[in-house]
Amino acid sequence: MGSKLSIAILTFAALTTVAQAQEKTGDKSSDIIARGEYLARAGDCTACHTAPEGRLFAGGRAMPTPFGTLYTSNITPDPETGIGKWSADDFYKTMHSGRYPDGGLIYPAMPFASYTKVTRADSDAIFAYLRSIPPVNQKNRPHDLRFPYDNRQLILGWRTLFFREGEFKPDPTKSAEWNRGAYLVEGLGHCGMCHSPINALGGTSQSDAFKGGLIPMQNWYAPSLTSNREAGLGDWSIKDITDLLQTGVSARGVVYGPMAEVVHNSLQYLSDEDTRAMAVYLKGISEPSPPPPASSALPTTESSLLISLGKTVYDKNCASCHGTQGEGKPPHWPPLANNQSIEMQSAVNPIRMVLNGGYPPGTKGNPMPYGMPPFAGLLSDNEVAAVVSYIRTAWGNRGTPVSAREANELRSAPLN
Repeated sequence: MGSKLSIAILTFAALTTVAQAQEKTGDKSSDIIARGEYLARAGDCTACHTAPEGRLFAGGRAMPTPFGTLYTSNITPDPETGIGKWSADDFYKTMHSGRYPDGGLIYPAMPFASYTKVTRADSDAIFAYLRSIPPVNQKNRPHDLRFPYDNRQLILGWRTLFFREGEFKPDPTKSAEWNRGAYLVEGLGHCGMCHSPINALGGTSQSDAFKGGLIPMQNWYAPSLTSNREAGLGDWSIKDITDLLQTGVSARGVVYGPMAEVVHNSLQYLSDEDTRAMAVYLKGISEPSPPPPASSALPTTESSLLISLGKTVYDKNCASCHGTQGEGKPPHWPPLANNQSIEMQSAVNPIRMVLNGGYPPGTKGNPMPYGMPPFAGLLSDNEVAAVVSYIRTAWGNRGTPVSAREANELRSAPLN
């Protein structure tokens, strides 16, 4: 009797141990999937791999480039059309090396030059998350690239010039927080894809990293993150930077255009610690730069007439929100006086804001954002040029006037 009881107790104990082990395994798996979802948001995977009104991560989103149109791929776990047959090694190879599991070359519109810095552990977590979402059977759409860019072998040349494989290496002279921010900004966040100038070959150089440039085909200017004349954050407080990244608005400015989409899909979901780490890094890479001397490419007479007309247009249409002295009503209506984004050498963004309006993202920290209406239907090219010239030169701003021709050229710019 005693022997049977011992066996029963031992059996029960063994079953309990197995159940506990399975429970722990399940918990561990859930933790990895949850971490992978968080990292996928940090990498803003949704933005490219989900088409408008399409299924999550099923791909098919058109990406116009100067070389033709690329279509993003299906990264759901569907075995026929997605990554259902991939292993974690295959996924890491794609992220780290920019090659498909069969060794095929991937076009650099996929930011593998940044993702190569992602750690193996983070890559595995993202893969575990993607394997957990519903599969979608949707074939990848062939790219529509002009000759000779439809020849993938040309990517070998691009890789030789612009791609350096290797995981992120922390800078031992910097804090752990700074290095975490660098990992997120340079790696998963792939901020350099927009905020670094792109040359005629579609590449960027390390020496020009984060120095800003026009986003091809979108006609938005991604300002420099290193120059305090543009979006350099050297004189911003950490709170103002984190507010902007998490909610899309801060006392110093508001995000519009493509950056609003980044905040909406990605940055608002980051933890306070990671957001602060990014802020610390971004503040740290800014470079001191004196304000530029005011100058104008326009004849003095034309410039004076524009600015005179611009004040009339501003007082009638803008002053009620942005203030008669451009002081704004932060955080919802940003100041225009002493605003870096207004004074930048490129006037693309302020012109587009007047023409198309601006809509900050709805975020958990700012669920009901205030928007700016479009004025393209109300103002002529001369009036748009006039009001932009006025706000770029009034209240101590040191921008330059713009011409009616510049305003006209941006009327037909795509909205998305």
